[in-house]
Amino acid sequence: MLSLLVHLSRRHFAAAKEVVDVLLGLIALVVSLPVLAGCAAIIKLSSRGPVLYTQIRIGKGGKPFRMYKLRTMHVNAEMDTGPVWASKRDPRIVRSCAWMRRSHVDELPQLINVLRGQMSLVGPRPERPEILRELGKAYPQITKRLEVRPGITGLAQIRNGYDTSVADYEQKLKADLEYIAKRCWGMELRILARTLARFHDSAAH
Repeated sequence: MLSLLVHLSRRHFAAAKEVVDVLLGLIALVVSLPVLAGCAAIIKLSSRGPVLYTQIRIGKGGKPFRMYKLRTMHVNAEMDTGPVWASKRDPRIVRSCAWMRRSHVDELPQLINVLRGQMSLVGPRPERPEILRELGKAYPQITKRLEVRPGITGLAQIRNGYDTSVADYEQKLKADLEYIAKRCWGMELRILARTLARFHDSAAH
């Protein structure tokens, strides 16, 4: 009986994962509402512009979608530069909002994307179309990342920091492809646990 349950769990992993994403995503969003309200107040008091920032990202099957984030950067931060890689000491970030980015609280609105079926709690981080085209020239196998729904967190995020160039992306891609090849409930739970631990440590500092 146990082996049958394990077999069914693996066979129907993708379908079950979608259900779990919606249930856990809804719970997480409700629990996060006080934090989101506090962040919204800080953003409005710190700089002009909307609280939420939306950006086009590429999802499963290469389908573009609008991803939500708390706005931690100044309005029109890329007007002069165009799309650029993020970094730990990014000058575009509003000073009072830096902790949101450091602790990844700014990613919480992506729970809306999870509920809409555009993202998963765990998976490869979705890339911007411009960055994806640039990366595809150096890493043709990057299209394999589009076989699954992108995630709020993933194996690459708990292993590596920011990738700031095409050359830095290689290790992140290896981790994403490893996740896709080996994903299972055990891996999902380990990634979520490590993500929560890192969130706690970042918020504490």
